[in-house]
This record gives sequence, C-alpha cells and structure tokens, in this order.
Amino acid sequence: MSALLNDTVSQALADQFTFKTTDYIVFAFMLSISAGIGVYFGFFNKSADTTDEYLMGGKRMKTLPIAISLVASQLSAISIMSIPAEMYAFGINWFFNVISMFFVVPILNYVIIPVFYNNNITNCYEYLELRFNSATRRLQTFIFVMTGLFMLPIFIFLPSLAFAQVTGYNVHIINAIICGICIFYTMIGGIKAVVWTDVVQAAVMVISVVLVGILGTISLGGLGRVLDIADKGGRLEVNYTFDLKTRSTFWNTFGAALVTWTGYVGLNQSCVQRIVSLPSLTHARRSLVLFGCGFVLIMTFNCYTGIVMYARYHDCDPLTLGIVSKLDKMVPYLVQDVMGHLTGMPGVFISCVFSAALSTLSASINSLSGIVYFDYIKPHIHHTEHKANVIMKLFVLIAGIYCIFGGIVVEQFSSILQIVYSIGGISFGSVAGVFLLGMLVPRAHGRAALWSIIVSIAAMSYLVIGSWGRNHYEFMPTTTDNCPGQNATATATTSALLTLANATISNTPATVQTEPLLEPAWSILDMSFTWYTAFGFVITWVTGVTLSYVLSPAPDAKFDAKLLSPIVRPFVEYELTSSADEMHELKVDTKQGEKIKA
Repeated sequence: MSALLNDTVSQALADQFTFKTTDYIVFAFMLSISAGIGVYFGFFNKSADTTDEYLMGGKRMKTLPIAISLVASQLSAISIMSIPAEMYAFGINWFFNVISMFFVVPILNYVIIPVFYNNNITNCYEYLELRFNSATRRLQTFIFVMTGLFMLPIFIFLPSLAFAQVTGYNVHIINAIICGICIFYTMIGGIKAVVWTDVVQAAVMVISVVLVGILGTISLGGLGRVLDIADKGGRLEVNYTFDLKTRSTFWNTFGAALVTWTGYVGLNQSCVQRIVSLPSLTHARRSLVLFGCGFVLIMTFNCYTGIVMYARYHDCDPLTLGIVSKLDKMVPYLVQDVMGHLTGMPGVFISCVFSAALSTLSASINSLSGIVYFDYIKPHIHHTEHKANVIMKLFVLIAGIYCIFGGIVVEQFSSILQIVYSIGGISFGSVAGVFLLGMLVPRAHGRAALWSIIVSIAAMSYLVIGSWGRNHYEFMPTTTDNCPGQNATATATTSALLTLANATISNTPATVQTEPLLEPAWSILDMSFTWYTAFGFVITWVTGVTLSYVLSPAPDAKFDAKLLSPIVRPFVEYELTSSADEMHELKVDTKQGEKIKA
C-alpha cells in the first residue's frame, strides 16, 4: 500500500515541486551580490595590505553591521533546515536553546568580552598564553582548527542538499559551485566582504523565514489552528524530566545551549575577531545586545516553522510515505508545498539557506586562515604583511577545495543536527571551560588548565566515539490517515489484514507463555548527545579547579589581575615572590584579607 500511495502522491505533486526559471534568476541574483561585494572590497575599495586590515577591517567596523553579521553566521544552514525538522520530529524542547540567549549576552558583555578589550587581545587564543602558558594555547588552537575542519563541509553541504531536493541536480556539483563563490569573495575581500555579505544574506534569511511561517499559518487557517494541532500531537509539551538518555529535555537543551553559545559567540575566534574589530568595548556591548535580539527573533520564527510543518503533515507524513528520504529534507519540501505557487518564492528560500551557509562558512574560513598563519606558519618564516596576506588567501582556497570533497562524507550522515552536537560536544565544553577557568578562578594556573583540557577532550572523545551508532531516537508519532489515495486503498488493505489476523488467531494455541524482558543496564554511552557540551564543560572545570589546588604552578608562572574578569578583579590582588626557596603566593583580597598559597 505504501508504494502505491507514494506513487499517487508523487505524481500529484510532481508539477508543483519544481524550481522554475524565476527561482533560478532570484538565486543567481543573490549569489552575484555576494560575489560583487567581494569584488568591491578586493579591487575598488582596497585598504592597506596588512593582516590587521584583512582580518579585522582596521578596527573601524560599525556596530550594526557586526551585530547583523554575528546573527547571520549563527544562523547556518543547519539552523534553517535541521532545527524546524527537530521541532517536527521531537517537539518544542529545543526552543530552550533560543531562550538561553537571554542569559548568554550578559555573560559575554560583563564577564568575557571586557577581558579582551582591557588587554588589547585580538586573537582569543592569545589570552590562554598570557593567562596560562604557550602549551595551553597551542592545544586549544589545534582543537579549534580540527573542529573547524570537521564542521566546514557540513555548513555548505546542507544547502546543496536543499537545492538538489527541489531541482534534481547532483548535490556535489552544486556544492562545488557554491563553495567556489564563497571562497572567491572571502579570499579577495577579507573581513569587510564577509561582514557586508552577511548583512545582505541576513536580510534574505529574515524575509524567507518569516514568509514561510506566515504563509504556512495562513494555509492552515490561522495561528490558533496551528497551535491546536501541535498541542494535540504533543509537539508543545515540555519535558522537565532530568533524564540523561532522553534526546531533548528542558535541562539538556538549556544547559548545553548556555555553554555552547557562550563558547561559540564569545570564545570562538570567528566571532571574537568581528567583536574586537569594533572601536571600543561600548560598541561591542551594544552590538552584542542587538545580536541577541536579532538571534532570538529569527530563531523563534525558525522554530515555529517546525510547528507549522507538523500541523501541515501530522496526518500525511512525507517521511513515512517515502516521498522525503531524510528528515533534513523536510524544510525544502514544506517551502515548495506552501510557497511553490508564488513566483520566485522557492528561489528566495533556497537563497536563504545558501545565505545562512555562506555567512557561516566565510567567517569560519577567514578566522581559520588567521589562526593557522599566526600560530603555525609565522614562527617558521620571515614575516611580511604582504606575504602573510598571500598565505592566508591560499589557505582560504585550500579550505574551499576541502569542503567540496568533504561533502561526499557528509552525505552519508542520517541526522546533521546530531552530528554537529557530537563534533561540538568533544571540544565546545573544554573551550568554554578553560577560558572561564582563567577568567573566574584566580588560583588557576597553566599546569591545571592544560590537564583539564586533556582530560575533558579524552573523556568526551571516548563518549562520542563509543556511542556512535548506539543511540537511536524514535520520532514522535505522525500518521498517513488523510493522504491522497489513502481511502481508496485502506479498505482493501484493512480487510486483508483482518482476514490474516483471524486466520492467525484460529491457528494459535490458547495459552502463550512469555518471558519478561529485562531492562538493559544503563551505560554512560547511553547519554543523549545534547548533554555532551555541558558534560565537557563540567569535566574541564572540576579537573581544572581541583588541580589548581593539588598541583603547584610552574616556576615561570605569571599571575596578572588584568587577565581576570571584571566581576572578579575587584576582589583579587596577585603577589608573586621570586625567591627560589618560596612558592608563588596568591593574595586574594576578600573582606577577611585571606592569603592563599598557590
């Protein structure tokens, strides 16, 4: 029956689910704007040929464009496509990821970013060397580069998947073309091209996400109807159970998001690079507030799209029918269904998905090029500004080629969101943990910080690798009761099933003995992937704080109160003794004036 129903529905929708000429024009226009901005900043508005200009725009960037750029780069194609799919399949619990931003922005503004401005730090990993030692910086930089290289192909492959869904073109050919355009404007235009293309791309994203939500709501009869269907289907139920195995609950989505967004926005070089390109701390704080507001607004609409999607397909699930092969393809299917009859609208949405991917990819590659050059190449060559820019541009080109071939691997993944959480789970917890250890714990020192990272990465690597393919999460229920052609085939199928059931019952012995099923023992490998980031953070902090008391600092350890967060600094004063017979001493000015041996 499912095969017959699949054919019936596919044939009925074949004409509607196509990418028309107008859509191609809209899509090409968006890409040409991105390329044009790169040409403008690369050839017509050229600044000094320096690394400071290429990576930070000479620290003359404006507040609003930086805020919009930060929003755009957080709204990757993963957000646009996977998050509505998550809401469709697993319900509203993921929305607490968005709510966490109300807490993240104050943490960034008053705990983290002031440290970078007060110490004139433009490379966030430089802080780790100043606060701890060079080994901690090298290790965390290596983790950043490896995480970035794992994530880059995922950023750009998802929109290529969406484009293939609505056009039928080979996904890898599309991937190669889009990567080429992104690399072009990132390579020749630098951070200015990245920021201003983000502004244009963010506008496309806002228009698209809002339109899908509004048109989908109208097609279903209004907001009340959408929420009523979602509520009856359990999609609006919040899970407050503190269960480590459940995929999404209030606790794991909110807790993990708090750590993830703090680390990704405030302690990731691709974002820090743009934040410190603003002239002052006041500008940075204002930009982060605007970023938080924009993020919450767009992501709320994006989550709502998943609820609309469930309300539309709750009784005719395209996944069950096999019309849509993967959960991550549900959003382009919805767009064609809701907006396919509007000239150019599918093109606008696919442009939105690519805009999200391009903004994230370009910012990530630009920051990676700077990190790789200054940490791995510069120490081994004779540095000149021109040579540095050439090398960074070559790295951008190589990274783009790598993304094209990386898409072949990404295509094999079943759940993109789960993959992202798993990759990020290994490193994001240690990143946020070690930076905040340095900023908030005066007693922390280099030896403790280094071992805390190693322990966290080792533990999370074991957890992620050991649980790979082990945990599977059932979708919340949907049906196919009201699909086209369902009634025509349901009667015959039901009769056949009843006949088979009656025959089976008549031939079955009256008494059947069964053995009770034993609940399998719980293992740490059964932990939901949404806990990974928070768990990595806790491991880093517990290890770091403990070892700060157990291990003595290195003889050349440096303690500088300026490297502590402003919320801690008023209560701390470091005093160092240089005598070979004495250990370093750390004086913490509390109301009791306590002196602590380090």
